Amino acid sequence: MSDSLTVAVLGTGLMGAGMARNLSAAGHDVRAWNRTLSRAQPLAADGVRVVADPAEAVRDADAVLTMLLDGPATEAAVSGAAAGFRPGALWLQTGTVGPEAQAALAARAADHGLVFFDSPVLGTRSVADAGELTVLAAGPEDARPVAAAVFDAIGSGTVWLPGPAADGPASRLKLVLNNWVLALTAATGETLALAKALGVDPDRFFEAIEGGSMDTPYLRMKAAAILGGDFTPSFTVQGAAKDLDLIVAAGEAAGARMDLAAAGAARFHRAAAQGHAAEDMAAGYFASWDDA
Repeated sequence: MSDSLTVAVLGTGLMGAGMARNLSAAGHDVRAWNRTLSRAQPLAADGVRVVADPAEAVRDADAVLTMLLDGPATEAAVSGAAAGFRPGALWLQTGTVGPEAQAALAARAADHGLVFFDSPVLGTRSVADAGELTVLAAGPEDARPVAAAVFDAIGSGTVWLPGPAADGPASRLKLVLNNWVLALTAATGETLALAKALGVDPDRFFEAIEGGSMDTPYLRMKAAAILGGDFTPSFTVQGAAKDLDLIVAAGEAAGARMDLAAAGAARFHRAAAQGHAAEDMAAGYFASWDDA
C-alpha cells in the first residue's frame, strides 16, 4: 500500500473540515466537496483541493469519506458523486445516520462496487480539528489497512467492531454513546434553568457536588458555556435533535422505550424552533423558557 492515498471528503462542516485538514497534513491527496462551496473554500490554504462537483471529488479516489448531517444528505451527495466512483474504492461513512440509514447506504455502496465501512466518529469540532476523534469502525478485514491509514490521520484511536458493516455495529454503538452525552447535555441545561427559576446561585450547586461522584468535567464544560453565554458550536442543537430522533426510533424498533431521549428530542427541537438550531447544543438550555 502506498503511504499516500487519494481521499475524497464529502461534507466539510463542523467536523468534516478538520478531518480534511488532518488528512492533508498527513500527506494524503485530499479533494473536498461541500454543498455550500464557500464553506469548503478556506481548506485550499491547507493543501486541500476544493471542487464544486462531488463526482469530480471522488474520481479515482482510493477512499471516499462522507461526513454529512443525516442519511438523506448522505444519499444525495453519493447520488451526485455516482458517475465518478472507482469500483473497489473504500467508502468510509463517518456521519451519524442511524442503523436503518446505514444499511441503505451499504446497499448503495454495493450497487457502485464500493467497499463499505460503517465508521461513525466520536468527538466534537475541536476534537476533529485536533485530529483526535475516536473512530468506531466495522468493515472487511482485507481492506482495513487502507481504512486505517485514513482513520489514523483523523483520529487518536479506532475501535474495531465485529460483524458486517451493512449490519451497522458501529452505528448502533454510536447511538448508545450519543444517548449518554445528549442526556447529560439536556440535564445540564434543565438543571441550570431550574436553578435560575428558583433563585438558586449555580455556584452553590457546583460547590455541593465538587469532587463527588455527581461531578463530571463534561457537566462543567457545558455549564460554563451556558453561564458564559458562549454558544459557539462544537455540535449543534439541530444535530442533537436529529441524533435523539434516531435514538428514539432505533430503541423503539428494538423494543426499548426511550422516554428520556424522546423528552430530550422535544427540548432540542423547541430550542431550534426558537432560533438556536445552529448554536452549540448547550443552547438547548433555552428550551426551558417560552420567550428565549
